[in-house]
Amino acid sequence: MPARIIDGTAIAKRLRQEIAAQIIDTKHLTPGLAVVLVGEDPASQVYVRNKARAAEESGIKSWTNRLPADAPQDELLDVIAVLNNDPAVHGILVQLPLPKQIDTQTIIAAVDPAKDVDGFHPINAGKLALGLPGFAPCTPQGCMILIREALSDLKGKKALVLGRSNIVGKPMMQLLLQADCTVTVAHSKTKDLAAECREADILVAAIGKPAFVKGDWVKPGAIVIDVGINRIDDKDHPGKTKLIGDVDFAPASDRAAAITPVPGGVGPMTIACLLGNTLTAATRSR
Repeated sequence: MPARIIDGTAIAKRLRQEIAAQIIDTKHLTPGLAVVLVGEDPASQVYVRNKARAAEESGIKSWTNRLPADAPQDELLDVIAVLNNDPAVHGILVQLPLPKQIDTQTIIAAVDPAKDVDGFHPINAGKLALGLPGFAPCTPQGCMILIREALSDLKGKKALVLGRSNIVGKPMMQLLLQADCTVTVAHSKTKDLAAECREADILVAAIGKPAFVKGDWVKPGAIVIDVGINRIDDKDHPGKTKLIGDVDFAPASDRAAAITPVPGGVGPMTIACLLGNTLTAATRSR
């Protein structure tokens, strides 16, 4: 029986509507989200436009601060300092990746942790590890919502996170642990990766390699969350490209109980959770 498709687009829409309703209920408070974009990377520009549009539709005021690709690090730090001190700005998002002349970790650490709606600041990463209130990164948050849509009780489930990045893999591990899962983190040095995957009741793939996870790696009845967004040539339409995930979708769907598509799975959830973090930041500031 083919897997149930976990519709991230529909779930994200529902979440954005809930956020908009909460903003209406928080009288005299308009959450503010400032996005900082350095350079002219086309993908980043698309992401920033989508975030700004989703914010405005939800009742969040959004600003985009643009710097040229050759902007020095000090100029970016000055922009962040201004935003840190602006009471109308509740959330700050610095669009990644940054140009090579800028140290990403220095920039992340410069953002006020109370306005770090990306959840990347070392203080928020530490709070997540300790189970304390803070901001969790948006993509893992979205993944957890999608997992719970497919599986109401996560206690004792074996979860495998494929990828160990600070943005997805490591915080994903922490959130699954908090949900009482037994968690394994796999990566490029893992021995017999296929065997590890076959043991997982919940498989989260976040490595950035198109169709890397094969269908027969998926445990029958597993929940598969595909974080990958990979642009490849479309063989059916010469000269065009298409998006695929880190999981070989069709054969994996024949074994999984539920699976996220790409596009239309995790991606929309990331933006919805960013808006949720911004509302939380605004509420805490008051």
